[in-house]
Amino acid sequence: MFIIGELINGMFSNIALAIKEHDKKTVQTCALEQISGGADALDLSCGTASKNPLFDMPWLVETVQEITDKPLCLDSSKPAVIEEGLKVAKNKTIINSTTADPEKLKILVPLAKKYNSKLIGITISSKGIPQNKDQRLELAADILEYINQEDFPVQDLYLDPVVMPVNVAQNQLKDILETIRELKIISEPSPNTIIGLSNISQGTKLRGLINRTFLTMAVASGLDSAILNPKDKELIEALITTELILNKNIYCDSYIEAYRKK
Repeated sequence: MFIIGELINGMFSNIALAIKEHDKKTVQTCALEQISGGADALDLSCGTASKNPLFDMPWLVETVQEITDKPLCLDSSKPAVIEEGLKVAKNKTIINSTTADPEKLKILVPLAKKYNSKLIGITISSKGIPQNKDQRLELAADILEYINQEDFPVQDLYLDPVVMPVNVAQNQLKDILETIRELKIISEPSPNTIIGLSNISQGTKLRGLINRTFLTMAVASGLDSAILNPKDKELIEALITTELILNKNIYCDSYIEAYRKK
């Protein structure tokens, strides 16, 4: 599975301070720790703490790509902020994210094409968060229809069914797993699927246990990628073991070590 590290985000106090003070060392250490934990890409977000995201996003991009060539997932609700990051990116990029609203798609799909970037499409519209599987699939279909019209490659699209916290939307979680399964057959070729894993445990006490349990269930449902904390050793080991049981890796007594070295 394609792991995107979530920790370079201005919502975390250490990164917010690093952005404010332009402290490269803190950001680069966080990047390297996530890569060591198993991250295949790194999510970069200025968060709400940034007073000047149009400057801070390219600073983050340049700071991280000084020490790694891993793909960078540029995370902002403002397309102008994302483009400032794309302008200086030398690494491969992923835009995080577009909704299913036509006005967002009209901006972000051309932006992804212009910079040869992949794109995350979240199944949300101006009407709000979908409440069931059928609504999620309808919004996913809207995104797919639009990118097909614009000749954007389906294999460069990640569809996000929007994971909700278990303590406020427990009844939606089964639907989300079913949505992941059905997104794999919604088109040919299939789009990639992705979730923001930490959302499921927001406001709960047993965050680690909830995260890794849902992740294993999502991977078994066909999930391709997740934005998560790769420094959570138990989470990553649960993921490795899930893929082993699904026959995606060959068993040996040291299979966790072997996975990390491949």
